[in-house]
Amino acid sequence: MDAHRVGLHPILRRVWAPRGQRPVAPVQPRAEWTYVYGFVRPTTGERYWLLLPTVSGAAFSAALREFAAGVGAGPGKRVVLVLDGAGGHSGARVAVPEGLHLVFLPPYSPELQPVERLWPLTNEPLANRHFATLADLEAAQAEHCLELRAHPDVLRARTRFHWWPQAA
Repeated sequence: MDAHRVGLHPILRRVWAPRGQRPVAPVQPRAEWTYVYGFVRPTTGERYWLLLPTVSGAAFSAALREFAAGVGAGPGKRVVLVLDGAGGHSGARVAVPEGLHLVFLPPYSPELQPVERLWPLTNEPLANRHFATLADLEAAQAEHCLELRAHPDVLRARTRFHWWPQAA
């Protein structure tokens, strides 16, 4: 589990253009952001996405509640979440629903976080595009996240590390 910031500040990529012509990527940089909360199960490629307006203890608690309800976590089903030690992931404002257990990675180890490798995929529909409003950007991001649901093999290939525990 992790959160990723996307916003109206453009993501620019190299593009091909005919010889002698300049490539055009219309942008209008603005500092408005939204956050993609991502949950992934590396062994199967199953994922759960949420778009929330901020990163905070309260927003993280809301994301945990939604995720727990979505996967059926509770007294009869335990789910272990591996996450980094970001400030919004712990503290008095974070309420962990029953059935979820949080396991924190060591500091300064983003390479151990499977969901970190999904952020380039979530950035693809936003690259070299101009969005008039944050709502337009969120609509494009949500549509792309739904498209990724049809490709669990792609997600599994990016997140299934050799040391990750085998499926039970």
